[in-house]
Amino acid sequence: MTFRSSSSDSVGFVAPGASRGLIDVFRRRYLLSLLIRKEIQVRYRGSVLGWLWSYVKPTAQFVVFFLALGVFLRLNATMEMYPIYLFSGLIVINFFNEAFSNGTRSIVDNGALIKKIFLPREMFPVASTIVAFVNFLPQLLVTVVVCLVVGWRPQPLQLVGVLIGVAIIAILATGLGMFFGAINVSFRDSQNFVELIVLVVTWASPVLYPWTTVRDNLPDWLLQTYLANPVTVAVELFHAGLWYPTTDGTFTLPPELFLRAAAGLLMAMLVVGLGQLVFRRLEGRFAQDL
Repeated sequence: MTFRSSSSDSVGFVAPGASRGLIDVFRRRYLLSLLIRKEIQVRYRGSVLGWLWSYVKPTAQFVVFFLALGVFLRLNATMEMYPIYLFSGLIVINFFNEAFSNGTRSIVDNGALIKKIFLPREMFPVASTIVAFVNFLPQLLVTVVVCLVVGWRPQPLQLVGVLIGVAIIAILATGLGMFFGAINVSFRDSQNFVELIVLVVTWASPVLYPWTTVRDNLPDWLLQTYLANPVTVAVELFHAGLWYPTTDGTFTLPPELFLRAAAGLLMAMLVVGLGQLVFRRLEGRFAQDL
């Protein structure tokens, strides 16, 4: 006796190992939530302070930079509310650095899982970005509380800018995490290269100093290149939404900031597209190279 299957019998089934990339990641939200929960639990396993590290690390970083730049280089005396300026920029850059670095390592770190079962591999860099966002939220909360204490009165458009800044960082870090994460499987030097990028990006954006310093010391074409950096745009959106409403309003923000925000968001999306393309081209070798 033979059995024949009609086309209607296979409705709802897909070929084993087939994936539609990021689309499948968000279609399998429950699996993504399990992976995020696992990443968070592993990160704080055996830790006495646990979630408190989300406050301790940025606080220590803030103290070091504030003493070095705010006190010794006297930026605190020349910039109004410099502590808020500094911390609102630091939390953005920490979000980007954590999501980017962990996304780059995510495929290699989950190699045992990748070799055992099939699931959308893009899920790992996406989970890294979401975990970094979870760690970013307490830092944002502290910044908002301090801003409220000193008389923060933002305009609705400024708050929208903060949300756009978060979106730029999340999308950009996910795209870069996929790009370098895929390459890192075969070439582990990528991880060291990313560490250099993370080191440079803190100083290549107006986190520790005002953007006007760059304006006053570089030719215009270099300034425009500097302001086209999506991370720079995100940092300035946070400054405009969190720090600027606590000042007397005399500081000059970058011109056409929201137009630059739209360009930064578009650039971040293009990076995601490039990251997805490279990821799909290389993921067939993951199990072999891991």
